[in-house]
Amino acid sequence: MAIIRYSTLPYFPNPFQEFARVQREMDRVLKDIMGKAPSLMSSGVFPALNVSEDAENIYVHAELAGFKPEDIEVSVVGNTLTLSGERKPDEAENVSYHRRERSYGSFQKALTLPHAVDAEAVRATCTDGVLKLVLPKHEDAKPKKITVKTE
Repeated sequence: MAIIRYSTLPYFPNPFQEFARVQREMDRVLKDIMGKAPSLMSSGVFPALNVSEDAENIYVHAELAGFKPEDIEVSVVGNTLTLSGERKPDEAENVSYHRRERSYGSFQKALTLPHAVDAEAVRATCTDGVLKLVLPKHEDAKPKKITVKTE
């Protein structure tokens, strides 16, 4: 027969830890209800980018599904590319949301380019939610072909 021993003192959780846990839960619920939960857009990982290059250009592809071209800003200063924009929430009146996962708000993402670019010649297009940038390299950044002469 096994002997089971019980502590003579009852267990009382730390009340301050319990208050902090309840406060975290209430903050989370209120943020969800108010539609202001932290989103990927404000965290610095949005938008997802692919950056590649060839001898002449740097190419940037950014996933911006649901954005209108007029809501996106692209700027190049030196060798820093900055993408910014804002997605506005759907304006629906007299509705109750069962689930609200689409994020909205503003974002800004800066990227240091591997080479200087000709900012005046940058081309930007947006097709099927993908922003495509072609950034021509500055003449100083392009590879130079050096002719070898015989003597």
